[in-house]
Amino acid sequence: MTRLPKPQTEESPAEAPRSIGGINIDPVPATDLGKKSVARSLPVHRPPGAIDEFQFLIGCTRCGDCITACPYDAIFKAPDRLGNIASTPIIQADTSACMMCEDFPCIASCKPGVLVESIPPVMGTARVTEHLCFAHHNTTCTVCGEHCPVEGAITVADGKPTINEDTCTGCGVCRYVCPAPENAILLMPAFARPGRPHV
Repeated sequence: MTRLPKPQTEESPAEAPRSIGGINIDPVPATDLGKKSVARSLPVHRPPGAIDEFQFLIGCTRCGDCITACPYDAIFKAPDRLGNIASTPIIQADTSACMMCEDFPCIASCKPGVLVESIPPVMGTARVTEHLCFAHHNTTCTVCGEHCPVEGAITVADGKPTINEDTCTGCGVCRYVCPAPENAILLMPAFARPGRPHV
């Protein structure tokens, strides 16, 4: 039986990595940890003025001074189950939202400098989940707009609230006060924050 030759292709086969016993021995490119953030598996809400997450985790001493300084008890230590984030300051709006103090005592108390005044105090953003919101079902409800501490972050038109994502700081007050049985406010942490300012 005569075997036909395999058809020739113009593409050259991809070069296989060098290996010994199936273990790749090619060099691994260096990771530039100075310029890139390392992604977390679980994004969390940080207090106002929090710098880039990777720099935050390196610099935060877990001293708890920002927690003590908060007059509204809005800052908590992250639980142990969060791994390398454990004991760092977070905000849990379902328990106590950030009230956006004028003088930000949490920032003033931060000696390691991972909470800074020089970057916007944006912790995330909120959205109204319309199918859960009373106001979107012909029921009068303006609670979120009445309690929002950030001017212009929530507007109410035709009895329905809308969150301006360009103004919202993600403080979580709207979520904290929402009376809907299934909370109608979706609160998302900031996935990227500015790095530590150069002095």
